[in-house]
Amino acid sequence: MTVTDNPETENQPWHLRGNWAPRLDEIDESNLKVTGQIPPALDGTYIRTGPNPKSGSSPHWFVGDGMVHGIRLQGGKAEWYRNRFIQTKNITDPLTDPMAGMGDLSYGTGNTHVLAHGNQILCLEEGHWPWRINSDLDTLGYQNYGGALTCSMTAHPKICPVTGELLAFSYFSFEPPFLNYIRVGADGELKQQEGIDIPNMVMMHDFNVTREHIVFMDLPVVFDLGQAASGGMPFMFQRDAGARLGVMPRTGTNADVRWFEIDPCYVFHPVNAYDDGDKIVLLVSRQAEAFGTGSDDYAEVGRLTKWTIDLTAGTVTEELVDDRPADFGRVDDRMVGLDAQYGYLMSLGGEGNSEEPVYGPSLYKYDLHSGECWEHFLGDNVRGAEPVFAPASPDAGEDEGWVISLSHDENTQESRLVIVDAQDFTADPVAIVHLPARVPYGAHGSWVPSSVTGE
Repeated sequence: MTVTDNPETENQPWHLRGNWAPRLDEIDESNLKVTGQIPPALDGTYIRTGPNPKSGSSPHWFVGDGMVHGIRLQGGKAEWYRNRFIQTKNITDPLTDPMAGMGDLSYGTGNTHVLAHGNQILCLEEGHWPWRINSDLDTLGYQNYGGALTCSMTAHPKICPVTGELLAFSYFSFEPPFLNYIRVGADGELKQQEGIDIPNMVMMHDFNVTREHIVFMDLPVVFDLGQAASGGMPFMFQRDAGARLGVMPRTGTNADVRWFEIDPCYVFHPVNAYDDGDKIVLLVSRQAEAFGTGSDDYAEVGRLTKWTIDLTAGTVTEELVDDRPADFGRVDDRMVGLDAQYGYLMSLGGEGNSEEPVYGPSLYKYDLHSGECWEHFLGDNVRGAEPVFAPASPDAGEDEGWVISLSHDENTQESRLVIVDAQDFTADPVAIVHLPARVPYGAHGSWVPSSVTGE
């Protein structure tokens, strides 16, 4: 491998070694090799982003420049693979200190998630405004809704399948209110930016939405000035800060939020949430803590857990759904905030390991009603990625379609796109797209139908 492909050095931190190492080149390859048969109904592009410092180095995994990887599927073929640096100001007008751009909301990286809202494709992280790309992965510019958005935006907005609204929040504020709620209409116009009072600046990576409610997770990964001054990750787990769930009507205000105390813990990613009469059910990957001993502390892993908020009794009950370590959970996008029956998660390894997160060799499909789990094993010494569901048609059944995920074989250093029949989940993939370049382990992505161009 060339230095531009894998700049591996023994004394590099984990996020710059092996398949965590950034790619420094951009490539285009067409007519990709496929094992099996790509379903002709898959007509679109799988797009995933991740931290990928263009300089080849960064102080922390979370702050690398954004690089998107795309695989175009059409007519039963894998038409192309390409990767592109998102042309943010970090690329076009780089700062000597990457943390110096934290105060300028236009200095984003787009390195955490990609999703489509309306005909826009947004690349997101949590300290800045999103950046827009088109379906060919060309960068179009940042998105602040005509200047109406005056705070950053989470990497994990939710799109309501009923109203078409994009629901989001921002926690990157060094003064009260430490939280902002954001609501963007189906027409792409900002409808609401509402300050929400919480006692501390906490790393609120994700949140929950239902058809009627927003549920914020005020969990004790708290801004730590000492950590920030030392150049490390500026958040640490502080159990004494407590943990709460904040319930607000979807169009509510700060005065409407009800807070429910829970045991201190951390959640990077929920799977889904829904209303159940006078109760709200949350399905999350709960872990005991995060960043408890420093900036590269990944010793704890999440497990599928159900929280039930009883709005009448004012209580929260907690139930472990499954003891298998798993995270990066998704449901069919058409069921976000509704009572989805099926959820898809990636297995995790490395529990007790204080360094890198360890992506596991399996994908899981859960019946979220019964707790039953089906495992799709990717192979020995193969690491998976976030499972994304693509329906067979707009009106297909909830699991009538395919689960799409990247994988990387540590034995051969080959990266692949696997396509699994969601209704025959334990079987071999219906298709494997052999990618022409190593795709570094990254973050989140989405299936973007060909009707969404991003222009």
